[in-house]
Amino acid sequence: MDEHPTITDPRALRALAHPIRLALLEALGVVGTATATRCSEITGESVASCSFHLRTLAEYGFIERAPSNTREKPWRLARPVQSIDTVAENTPMGNALTEVFLEKEFARLRAWRRRMESEPEEWQSASLLLGATLWMTSSELSEFRELLRSVVMGYLDRVEKAELRPEGARPVRLLMAGSAEHYPDASDSQETPR
Repeated sequence: MDEHPTITDPRALRALAHPIRLALLEALGVVGTATATRCSEITGESVASCSFHLRTLAEYGFIERAPSNTREKPWRLARPVQSIDTVAENTPMGNALTEVFLEKEFARLRAWRRRMESEPEEWQSASLLLGATLWMTSSELSEFRELLRSVVMGYLDRVEKAELRPEGARPVRLLMAGSAEHYPDASDSQETPR
């Protein structure tokens, strides 16, 4: 069984294409397990709204009930990674999810930039914002994507096992993208990029 199955169902994509649901998935990824009440505290949404959206995420298999010895009914991620099938990604529902995801990520990045100077110096200097234009083939870009993915996967066990997190560790959000660019006549140019 694939540990990180890809999402192909348009209904599941539509279920994810909501900012509150993405925020809930992220919250569960950070805290491990949480009730609707705790999710409300984390996200700033009402308990009723969190409860509704948590049930929707569970309906499509993104989250599940966590074991509990109390009357509380906590939720947890069903899988630590949510991957979208590349064919499904280029559908109307996949595009809607991508738009919601990018808006959320860019808002997070802008918020970090606004508060960055109030963060400890070691976190300021450790953060990164990188843009580069490289010449690659599609197969090289695929290999590069898999290399980055394998590096990220090397830290994934810390999501589910708090005891593996080193002292001083904080949740760190990474946003990586690679896209083919189009510059008219660029492929004909022999000029060395600067």
